[in-house]
Amino acid sequence: MRINTLVIAGFGPYKTPQRIDFDAFADDGIFLMAGKTGAGKSSILDAVCFALYNAVPRYEGTDKQLRSHHCDAGDPSYVTLEFTVGAERYRVHRSPDYERPAKRGGGMTTQKADAELAVWRDGDWHGIAARPVDVATELSGILGLTKDQFLQVILLAQNRFQQFLLAKNDERQALLQTLFGTQRFERYELAIVEQARSLEAQLGDAQEQRERDTERARGLLHGLAPLGGTTTTSEQAPSEHMPTGPSWFEHSLNIIDAHLVAVDGEVLAAFERASSAEEEHRIQVERRGLQRRRDDARAQLVALQAERENIANARRRLVSADHAAAVAPQSEALSRAERTATAAGSVEAQAREVWATLTAAGPAVGDGVGDGVESESLAAIIDESSRTLGALEDALDDESALPALDGEVRLHAAEVERLDAEIDRSAQRALLLPSLVEECSGHLTAALVDAARVSEAEARVERASAALAAASEAVSLGETLDAARRAELDASTANSLASSDLNDLLARRIGGFAGELAESLAPGEPCAVCGSTSHPAPAAPAEDAVTEADIDSARAALDRSVVALKAAEAAAREAGQLHAAALARADGKSVAELEGLLAEAVAAHASATAAVAESSLLAGRHATLTAELAELGSALQSLREQRDAADRSRSGLVERRAAIADRVARHRADYTSVAARSDALRATITAARTLLDAMTAHHNAVTARESAAQTLAEQLAQHGFESAEYAEGAAIAATERTALEQSIRAHERADDVARATLAEPELAGLPDEPIDATQAEASRDAARALLSEANSQRGIIAERHAQMHTLVSDVRSRSAETEALAAEYEQIAGLAAAVQGKGANTRRMRLETYVLAAQLEEIVAAANGRLRTMTAGRYELQHDDSVQFRKTQSGLGLAILDQHTGRARPTHSLSGGETFLASLALALGLAEVVTAQSGGITLDTLFVDEGFGSLDGDTLEIAMGTLDSLRAGGRTIGLISHVEAMKEQIPASLGIRVTDGGWSEIVQGAA
Repeated sequence: MRINTLVIAGFGPYKTPQRIDFDAFADDGIFLMAGKTGAGKSSILDAVCFALYNAVPRYEGTDKQLRSHHCDAGDPSYVTLEFTVGAERYRVHRSPDYERPAKRGGGMTTQKADAELAVWRDGDWHGIAARPVDVATELSGILGLTKDQFLQVILLAQNRFQQFLLAKNDERQALLQTLFGTQRFERYELAIVEQARSLEAQLGDAQEQRERDTERARGLLHGLAPLGGTTTTSEQAPSEHMPTGPSWFEHSLNIIDAHLVAVDGEVLAAFERASSAEEEHRIQVERRGLQRRRDDARAQLVALQAERENIANARRRLVSADHAAAVAPQSEALSRAERTATAAGSVEAQAREVWATLTAAGPAVGDGVGDGVESESLAAIIDESSRTLGALEDALDDESALPALDGEVRLHAAEVERLDAEIDRSAQRALLLPSLVEECSGHLTAALVDAARVSEAEARVERASAALAAASEAVSLGETLDAARRAELDASTANSLASSDLNDLLARRIGGFAGELAESLAPGEPCAVCGSTSHPAPAAPAEDAVTEADIDSARAALDRSVVALKAAEAAAREAGQLHAAALARADGKSVAELEGLLAEAVAAHASATAAVAESSLLAGRHATLTAELAELGSALQSLREQRDAADRSRSGLVERRAAIADRVARHRADYTSVAARSDALRATITAARTLLDAMTAHHNAVTARESAAQTLAEQLAQHGFESAEYAEGAAIAATERTALEQSIRAHERADDVARATLAEPELAGLPDEPIDATQAEASRDAARALLSEANSQRGIIAERHAQMHTLVSDVRSRSAETEALAAEYEQIAGLAAAVQGKGANTRRMRLETYVLAAQLEEIVAAANGRLRTMTAGRYELQHDDSVQFRKTQSGLGLAILDQHTGRARPTHSLSGGETFLASLALALGLAEVVTAQSGGITLDTLFVDEGFGSLDGDTLEIAMGTLDSLRAGGRTIGLISHVEAMKEQIPASLGIRVTDGGWSEIVQGAA
């Protein structure tokens, strides 16, 4: 990195713009910045740091006031720095906050801090970023150095040399952390320690779970009756003092297994007794049911015998109805024929009236059924009228074509008029177009200038939109954060209450154990605790006894509250992180401020976008006008040719219409038109055909009526009916027929069923007296009750067996997990102690300190190369990693080895000049290591602002020789000093002088 130029205005002691060209010192390699104390030498370095990092190291921890107090109200304050990194040259322009006159209303307003970053390419500066936050982001990637690293390797300011050499262990560690970014190792250490604590907590939870499992297992064994009629022994029930390992739980499961086998035998015996009683009861019930079937069949036969006469009458009624149904179709056919003949007569009469109205001399009406002479006359009229109508078809086409021809003549005449008008307009347009083309060209040029701003406007809208979205999100996330913190407080309160409830229940449970045991005591039976069969003073049960279920419920509630508390804490942390990130993206501005900025950006973008659209329209219009002007001459010629062709077509159509009109007049005869004559002929043909068809239909209907009457008389005689009325009286409705048929079939089926039932073999031999199954039912119910009781007992034992089996499986699984967890805890706990500088770590050195110690060794090695040269081999820095006083953590100590004595001593024992040389060597060594750690950045510019005045002549000569050696490779070094001896050794210089007005000015090339 090389510093090229610097411009300072209204900054520190500089009121007017001052420009420094550092490239002018490239040939000399070293230059001096000289001036009186307080003139502003260090302010030059302040300006460089402010331009790159928006910070001034001398003002850290104070209320910085960067604007020069010499400035008038309208004077600007800014710093412009040009620098080169690699092959790219950059320019950063930055101004601080300061008060300036308001543009409206008088008074003062705050000019907000501003920053811009540009790169030099293709002979011009190109913008990269235009906001302080964006400039900082871009510079971070370009420079590759943090502010602290920059101050340590490029800008060596006052009071920083000795800071690193004489610092204590903790102070030196803090500085190295900043320079090398080793905070991640501290996070690694915290993560390992947190993991060890988590594993320790999990082991405690596993032990508590084992205790709960033991209590649950004892509860499942409690109250089991002794097997084999003997007292419970140690082989049947696990001892209270037996270790509750997996084998203890296996033994408990075996006990419940034995009880389950015993109760299974009892259930089987009860089931066999119940099955036998059930079978006996079933036989008695079935025989009683057979008796009822036999008695019901006998009663049914008696009832059916009384209905036989009614069934015979129904059969006779159905036979008469069948004969009537055979005659009914012929009677209906006669009625239809009569209705058809009457309707046909009415149609014929109407057709005759129409014919009479249409023709004045039509055929006579006759008697209503027509005759042969009349039919022949009508047929002749139809033939004659059809021939005449066919002759008129061509004349009809000609007559219908006349309106269309008239329309075409009018259209061609209108087209001639239109083309005449178009020719006139085109001629006028040809005179107007040149001025329109010139006007459009001017508007197009202005629109293109405005449209060129659209990219810049889009960038402003994007930046403002992103910041506004972040600000809005920050408002929403703030509410979410408040809600998350309230939820965290509620979850913490709930957790405390659940823990208190569990402790209270456990205390009450322990206090009520004696009462629970007393409830299970029975006279003459041994006590489960002492084995005594006498119970002189059993404890009274507690009124509010706590059960195991209450304890389990409370534990479950506590577990849920712990999970809820952890979830609430995690949600609150996440909400806080999201809220802070959103505030950072919003650049600290409010939603209202950003909405205003966005509105301005949107308005500018809309204006530029409108200009883009307008330029596109104007370009199209310009091209259209130019093309129109080029094509207008040929267009006029084409229009004149079209007009002549349209006039010729109109004349031909007029001649054709006259010829067609003559032919139509000849075929019209006495009618108003050929179409009217044609309609009259069609009406005559239609009326004649209608009358002829009606006469034929009427004749056919009369003949059909007479045939139907003859057929009906024959059917009535055949089926024995005197008249059609008698046949209609014998007919019955479909519903009545269905009812008669169903009653007959039902009577026949019932008779068959009753006789078949009485013939069944199993009904023979049954006693006449009813069989009583009451005794068998009582025996069955008693056996069922015994079986139900046995099943209930078996269900209780089976449920306990299932719970114990699940519990034992869980214990087996958790035992293996606990062993693995304990082994993992031993490893992680040892590692946590080691990275914290405890336990087996005898150096008392933490992980991050260990990493920094390695970096410090590299710095010391780099520094010693120069320190040995500057001190003629006498002094050498040493890294001291020994345990400090009272075994406090160490690892970052420094000592000075004096070759004259062969012993190492503290660095603060050096003299002033020796301290300066050691500090300078250490600072340069530190610069080399930091540079390498930052990706090997080339440092082409170095500034040293130190107290050279405290050095004697020999020491100053040594320091100057060391600094002079740094010029190798094209590096430029700037020194700040007012020592006269240095002015003599360094011809290239910057002179800082104070004017009569009190502010400072810079004179390049003069000291």
